[in-house]
Amino acid sequence: MMKVAFITRSTLYTVPGGDTVQVVQTARQLNGMGIGVEILLSNAVIAYERYDLLHFFNIIRPADILYHYKKAKKPFVVSTILCSYSEYDKHHRKGIGALLSWLPGDGIEYVKTIARWLLRKDHLASIDYLWKGQRKSIIEILGRTQMILPNSESEYERVQQAYPCKVRHKVITNGINPAKFPSNQLIAKDANLVICVARIEGRKNHINLIKALNNTKYTLVIIGAHAPNQGGYYYQCRSIAADNIHFVDRIPQDELLEYYSRAKVHILPSWFETTGLSSIEAACMRCNIVITDKGDTREYFGDDAFYCDPAVPESILTAVEKAAASPFTETLRNKIIEKHTWQQAAIQTLKAYQLAAIA
Repeated sequence: MMKVAFITRSTLYTVPGGDTVQVVQTARQLNGMGIGVEILLSNAVIAYERYDLLHFFNIIRPADILYHYKKAKKPFVVSTILCSYSEYDKHHRKGIGALLSWLPGDGIEYVKTIARWLLRKDHLASIDYLWKGQRKSIIEILGRTQMILPNSESEYERVQQAYPCKVRHKVITNGINPAKFPSNQLIAKDANLVICVARIEGRKNHINLIKALNNTKYTLVIIGAHAPNQGGYYYQCRSIAADNIHFVDRIPQDELLEYYSRAKVHILPSWFETTGLSSIEAACMRCNIVITDKGDTREYFGDDAFYCDPAVPESILTAVEKAAASPFTETLRNKIIEKHTWQQAAIQTLKAYQLAAIA
C-alpha cells in the first residue's frame, strides 16, 4: 500500500480555511481508496521513512516545504493553492499594514512570514528561508518537486507567470461531498435573502459587500468567524452595517444547510478566489451565485454565475439584483455533482501520485 504524508501549515486546524477542507476531505477519500494518508502539521517531528511520497500544501508558505523536503530526501508533490493577497495588501490594508503596499507580492509574503514567526503566531521551519527569501525559495521548490497540483489550469498559468520554470502539473479539482449538501426543493427560496459564508478577513471584502447592500431591500447574513488577526476589520464591518445586515458566527452543518436552503443568493465578492468552496456548496443547494471576477472562478462557474468587481459596491449590488431576479438553472449544480467532488479530487490525486512515481 502506498503511504503518503500530507504536510500542512501548523495552523491548519486552529485557523481553519478552505485548505483545511481540501486537505481533510482529500485524505479521507484517498484512505477510502486504499492509500495510506496521514495529515501532519509542519511543526511536527516526522518519521519520513514511513512514507513513499510527501504531499505539501500552500506554495506561498515555502519555508515549511524547504525544511521537510531537504530533510526527508523523498519524492514530493505540491498542491500550490496559489492565492494572491497582493491587490488587497497593496491597496486596501490600513494602518501599519499599509506600509506593505511599497513591496512586491513576494516581499509582502516574506514580511508576513517573518512577522508571524516573531510574534509567535507560527513557527519558521527553515532558517534557509531567511536569506533565500520568498521568491527564490518557491523557485527552488518548483525545480525539485515531482509535480504541482493546482486547482485549475488558470492557477497553473498564474504559477508559470509568477515563477517561470519547467514543472509538470496535474489539475486537481476543488469540490464538495454532494451527500452533505442535499437540496430540498420543497423549501421556498427567499428572493431577498443573501448569504455570505466565509471567514471574515480583508481579502473576502466584507466591507464593500456591506456598503453595497446597506439599507437595501435585501437581508444579508454574513456567516463565519473572523480570522485571529482580523479583529479590527471585523469590528469595522459591524460598525458600518445597517439594520438589514446580520452576523452569525461559525455554525454547525445542519444550521448552515438551513441558510443555504432558504437563501436565493450566495455571494463571495473577494479580492481574489482560487475557487470559493462555499460558492460550490451553495450552488449545489440551488443558490444563485455572485462571485468575484478576480482569480480562477470562471474556470469553475463559467456563465452560470453572476460576476462582480470587488472594488465597486455598485457592481456588487447590480450582480445581487440580477441573481435575485433570475431563476435557478440546473446546469451548474449538475456540473458540480459530476466533476467537482472530493471523490473526483482523490481520483485525480491518485493519478498524479502514479505519474510522480514513474518520473
